[in-house]
Amino acid sequence: MTAVYTFDIFSTLDGFASYDGGDWGGYWGKQGPEFLDRRLALYGEQQRMVFGANTFRQMVELLGSGADESTIDPVNGRMRSLPATVVSTTLEGPLDWPDATLAGGDAVDVVARLKDESDVPLRSNGSLSMNRALLAAGLVDRVQLTIFPVITGRTGAEPIFQGAADFDLELIESRTLDGHTQELVYRPTRRG
Repeated sequence: MTAVYTFDIFSTLDGFASYDGGDWGGYWGKQGPEFLDRRLALYGEQQRMVFGANTFRQMVELLGSGADESTIDPVNGRMRSLPATVVSTTLEGPLDWPDATLAGGDAVDVVARLKDESDVPLRSNGSLSMNRALLAAGLVDRVQLTIFPVITGRTGAEPIFQGAADFDLELIESRTLDGHTQELVYRPTRRG
C-alpha cells in the first residue's frame, strides 16, 4: 500500500506563505486555542515529516539543538519529535534534528520511494518548490491549506502556487478554527 502524502501549508487569504517586514507575529498573529489544539493533534499521529533543504534550514534555525527547549512551543516540539526525511543535494550530515535522515537526489524520486516504503503517512510543511514539483509529478495525495484571515498585499512573500501546474481540487475535509481560520483539505487532480 502506498503511503498518503500531504502537502500542509499555511496561507494568507491572498495566497502567501509568509511575509516580509511588518509586525504580524507568528501565524500572522491569528492563532487561537482551537488552531493550536488541532496542530498538536495532527502531530500526535504517527507520520514522517518530509522537508526540502530551505525549509529544513529555517526549521533548524528556529528549533534545532541550539534552540532553548523551554521556548519551543508544544506544537513545534511535537513536530520536531517526529521522524523526518530531508531531501537535499546541498546539505551534509549529520543533521541538527532528532530522528532526521538526509536523502540526496531528486525530490520526485525520493518521495516516490518513500511513498512505496513508508508504513506511515507522509507530511510536508512548507517546502514550496519541492511540493510544486511533487504536485506536478502526481505524488501529492492531499493539499491541506490553512487560511489565516489576513491579506498581505504589501508584505506577502512566497506565493504558494506561483508557477505550479493547473489542478482541479476535490474538497474532502473542512473546518473553521477559532471562528476565523479555515482548514481545507483537498485531493488534487492535475488538469491537462
